[in-house]
Amino acid sequence: MSNSNAKNKPTEANSPVTSTLVSKAGEPLLVDNAENTNHGENADSAVDFTKLQSVVVSSPKSEEDEVIKKDQAAKQKIIEEARAAKEAEEEESESKTSQTEASEKKIEASEDKATYKNPDETEEDQPVKNDDNKELTAELPNSEDSETKDSETEQSKSELSKSEEPNEDQTHNEETSMSNASTTTNLPRRVAILGGNRIPFARSNGPYADASNIDMLSAALNGLIERYELQGERVGEVVAGAVLKLSRDLNLTRESALNTALDPQTPAYDISQACGTGLQATFAASNKIALGIIDSAIAGGVDTTSDAPIAVGDGLRKALIKLGAAKTNKQRLSALLNINPKEIIDSPQNGEPRTGLSMGEHQAITALEWNITREAQDELAVKSHHNLARAYEEGFFDDLITPYKGLTRDNNLRPDSSLEKLASLKPVFGKLNANPTMTAANSTPLTDGASCVLLGTDEWAEAHGLKPLAYIVHQETAAVDFIGKTGPKEGLLMAPAYAVPRMLERAGLTLQDFDFYEIHEAFASQVLATLAAWEDETFCQERLGLDKALGSIDRSKLNVNGSSLAAGHPFAATGGRILATAAKLLDQKGSGRALISICAAGGQGVTCILEK
Repeated sequence: MSNSNAKNKPTEANSPVTSTLVSKAGEPLLVDNAENTNHGENADSAVDFTKLQSVVVSSPKSEEDEVIKKDQAAKQKIIEEARAAKEAEEEESESKTSQTEASEKKIEASEDKATYKNPDETEEDQPVKNDDNKELTAELPNSEDSETKDSETEQSKSELSKSEEPNEDQTHNEETSMSNASTTTNLPRRVAILGGNRIPFARSNGPYADASNIDMLSAALNGLIERYELQGERVGEVVAGAVLKLSRDLNLTRESALNTALDPQTPAYDISQACGTGLQATFAASNKIALGIIDSAIAGGVDTTSDAPIAVGDGLRKALIKLGAAKTNKQRLSALLNINPKEIIDSPQNGEPRTGLSMGEHQAITALEWNITREAQDELAVKSHHNLARAYEEGFFDDLITPYKGLTRDNNLRPDSSLEKLASLKPVFGKLNANPTMTAANSTPLTDGASCVLLGTDEWAEAHGLKPLAYIVHQETAAVDFIGKTGPKEGLLMAPAYAVPRMLERAGLTLQDFDFYEIHEAFASQVLATLAAWEDETFCQERLGLDKALGSIDRSKLNVNGSSLAAGHPFAATGGRILATAAKLLDQKGSGRALISICAAGGQGVTCILEK
């Protein structure tokens, strides 16, 4: 990732020596062609010929042969020393490898150019012979050239001396190069949330009964692209997913992206982690941005329980496979007779494969363990509806929602919710427990919908005229043992209680250092049990390994514009909704932090921190 400039830094043009050897009569014996020599590449091979010149001048013509031989031997020795020095430098610093190779090639080229007979030279440049038939150059140095070369010779002395000692300038240049590389790469890069969009969420088997996952995700993406004028744009990637997918949705995100005005060269792929899918998709894309792999991305999720993936039962599937492989009528009849009517259809199960219990039944157990009251749950549910209704009235969602199939608001929203109305409802989960408290009102309903967020670097945002709303600065995913595989069982939806303190420790923050808390309301009792766990000193010490309890939060900062109990919960789409809401809240405030927490099936939790 380095953008080092050490290899490409030219050496000074006047550093190499251009020397001329002459006889007593003033006839030149050897000329290095200054015009054809790359001074920058030969800087390290410069040499002092002063002593050699004095020998030549004092020598009689009869000794010229020997002098020339000495000159050639001296020059060859110098070249070999220069090469050895270059090899040593190459071992010390890989950043100078290219410069070393280039210098050696130029030295060889200059040696070839210094030979006494060059067939490419013009007739005027051809060497002439003296009385002893020795080839000499035809040009004689003038006094001005001699003074220049003397000056260059002195300079070469200094540079040759420096080449044998640690070069402070080179060390400084190397350090500067490394510093520049670090500044240029600047990893990890900040990842900004630049905007979000979703379609209104709808109760299952309602307005979106005929809409597929691809239909809804395409609608959410198109709304985002139109709002931020991304038509024809090739963003880094699109990452999204669904919890409930039909076989035709094998390439769900790619097909949805192709339904938009994005450049079709934009790559896309699916991801899934139950209710944490939308948030986990954002992590996957933002991590690539932080590492400098891409500059922008769109992340999101979609789910529908109206278009549930009802598949052929396992018994019927195996019978059909045997039927297709049968070669005789007897074999075909045998395959058909093995079909069990009870195994014709395979409907999606609303339960954990390991326990057979639904998410609601698991949470009913947790509510009992933490003594979460019915009144507290109903109060949280009512507040969620009131906050969401107020946010709609204030226009908070005007630039976060695209109308779809006649809906402009979430149709699960009940602005007139009250504690009296909710108190009249019967429990639907944990009915066999001693004190069932979970009702349809303080639990999220089955919901259809889609959401997405736009991510990018500051530079990408500026280039597209966009303003960062907030930055994703920390993330954490955790899982708990809800089946008692290695010890005591933990509540199915309690993983965020573990994820958040780990993330806080890494960030150097406390639970109270936030302006907003966006905690997914899968069930009111889940939110309340998580908050109670953070306030419990025994839980924090024995389960989380902390010295003391994390403490309580300011409840006025919790889900200030409503959450899943009011809006609904299309599993994979919840992450995008919460991210866009939290980022806009921070942007409106102008500064601060937001803590996001989402519980997920399989005993998992996905959390992150946003900053402005």
